[in-house]
Amino acid sequence: MALSISAVVLLAIIVFLLVKKSGLKAVHAFVCMLLGFYLASSSIAPSVKQLTTNVASMIGGIKF
Repeated sequence: MALSISAVVLLAIIVFLLVKKSGLKAVHAFVCMLLGFYLASSSIAPSVKQLTTNVASMIGGIKF
């Protein structure tokens, strides 16, 4: 059975859990979100996208 989930949804769930359970403050989450927006518009964005795509395909290729 293959499970497909958007990276945005997965990261949103992780941030929500960190805010609720691990004591991450909302201000810290907001700063991380702003960093993501600025990173997405920078010149390093294609490299980050390629890295995350490669890691996702590597994880997807793991057979249990």
